[in-house]
Amino acid sequence: MNRKDHAPDLAAELQAVVAGRVLAGVSMEQFTTWRIGGPADLLLIPRAEDDVTAALEFAGRHSLPLTVIGNGSNLLVGGAGIRGLVLKIGGGLQDLRINGNEITAGAGVILPALARAAGRESLSGLEFAGGIPASLGGALIMNAGAFGQFIGKSVRSVDAIDFNGARRTWKASELTFGYRRSTLQPESLIILKASLELQAAEQQSVLKRLEAFLEYRSSHHPLDLPSAGSVFRNPPEQPAGLLIEMAGLKGFKVGDAQVSTKHANFIVNLGHATATQVRELMEIVRGRVAARFGIDLIAEVRMVGEER
Repeated sequence: MNRKDHAPDLAAELQAVVAGRVLAGVSMEQFTTWRIGGPADLLLIPRAEDDVTAALEFAGRHSLPLTVIGNGSNLLVGGAGIRGLVLKIGGGLQDLRINGNEITAGAGVILPALARAAGRESLSGLEFAGGIPASLGGALIMNAGAFGQFIGKSVRSVDAIDFNGARRTWKASELTFGYRRSTLQPESLIILKASLELQAAEQQSVLKRLEAFLEYRSSHHPLDLPSAGSVFRNPPEQPAGLLIEMAGLKGFKVGDAQVSTKHANFIVNLGHATATQVRELMEIVRGRVAARFGIDLIAEVRMVGEER
């Protein structure tokens, strides 16, 4: 796509057939928690499931590459941005219904909002997720978890659509969830909504656990600087953060990308970090840990877009 010449016209054409928000040439910095990334040719935040269907048809008709993201919380976007159409589910698809012990929510609902909603309805099982800045869809794909608990444990059903427009509903018995993985991970799959089964509990005890988890995060994680959360998966031998710290890399910097001085498995943006700097720092960390401990760290973040 010639962004300068055609993106505004394509944006107007797409906006005419969707209820959500369409943007052209918008910087991905404002759509990732790392605050890093070049411009997307087109970006759509869908308001309803019909918007997703329309976007798939539109991308196919114009031969546009399609990139689907959640809330941008585990995403590193290259400095030259993303070609084609970005479908940002996080912030869109916001429907949320509670029926007894079951919550049915759109894939764009953010986990902290979902955990709060559950707590207000005296439902337990999502307190661990109150500080995870991911969309429900992204959380299900990666089986997001904290404090020894994972979102996959609560799943009752998941609705998704593939890039060809074929829709399917999975029951929990048809899905497999593991550490930072699930059977929902094919990149050609877009989660639309999911139903979670929680447990009835006393409201104040649920909210108290939620606040305790949030307080722990605040005291142990560098929440004052942009980051993507944990950068590497925890290997069986030791937590990744401990290995990186023992390798002497806490506080190590490449440009404005720094291994956090508070939690070594976080890389923070000190102000003007680039994707290239983050990638270089990740490789230094992986190399140093491998050389000292013989352990190959696996990245947890997803890298998309083009470098400059």
